[in-house]
Amino acid sequence: MSFTSEVKKQICKEPTDRNQARAQICALFQMRASMHMNFRGMSVSYQTENATIAKHLFQMLKQVYEVNPRLSVIRNMRLKKSNMYRVEVYDKASEILDDLGILTDTGIHYKPLGRLIRSDKMARAYLCGCFLASGSINDPKTANYHLEMSTTESELAQSVQHLMERYHLPAKITKRKKYEVVYLKAGDKIADFLRLCNASQALFEFEDSRIQRDFFNQMTRLDNCEVANEMKTQKAAKKQLEAIAILEANPQKVDISEKIRHVMEIRKQFPDASMNELCEEVYRVYGDIISKSGMKHRLNRIKEMAASIQEESV
Repeated sequence: MSFTSEVKKQICKEPTDRNQARAQICALFQMRASMHMNFRGMSVSYQTENATIAKHLFQMLKQVYEVNPRLSVIRNMRLKKSNMYRVEVYDKASEILDDLGILTDTGIHYKPLGRLIRSDKMARAYLCGCFLASGSINDPKTANYHLEMSTTESELAQSVQHLMERYHLPAKITKRKKYEVVYLKAGDKIADFLRLCNASQALFEFEDSRIQRDFFNQMTRLDNCEVANEMKTQKAAKKQLEAIAILEANPQKVDISEKIRHVMEIRKQFPDASMNELCEEVYRVYGDIISKSGMKHRLNRIKEMAASIQEESV
């Protein structure tokens, strides 16, 4: 089972009261339902590859509107293709669409009614319905965090975006072929959306994977930083050793103090040592207490004297 399917399964397991169920039905219908007219009158159908969602919608319609929807399975004979599940409503179809504010005397509306999303629990239920209808979320084991919901209606996409902003979810909209896609990219905001949907198990899995990846990335950055610092130290030490060699090859051209000689000897003995390690060795061998800045000053002095000798020889 994909991570998206697992999230949707957990949403469907959450109990809903009549108002929450009405908000979810509205979202499901606005996102993906089809309306039909025939000799029997108006009907509404909803089609999905997810059997759990079909069953969930079937039960909510019975709970809220006391109708008997028709649930059918469209078997796909192609290899490895999943079945399609269709929920069809014939009785009270017009009344249901009118109650949801989808079909009125002025036409079809793709913006949810204010009364359906006014309360917190109904707004959350509506967003849950949108995700059930067209949502997807990348597996948390992948490196790319991405959650999206799509619709063919621009007005509906904007309504979903504004509703997500109510919960401080900075969703954006992009165009993909005929669809308007509402999406989130930030891992912490996707976690907030899962929390909003009460998908606790999926949230735990998502956060666990995110924490592990962030920890691994942090460790990698630290390792890279240590390697870079080590390379920088080795490069500086190489230049210092070259300067020391120049001074020792020209003893008559420069007056070297005892403290500078101590540093020269320690650097030759410990060519890979860091500044702090050099300070410790100078103290251990010569009893000379020296700070890191003092060590840096003496090493710079060694390079300056070596540079002056090279200038004279040019």
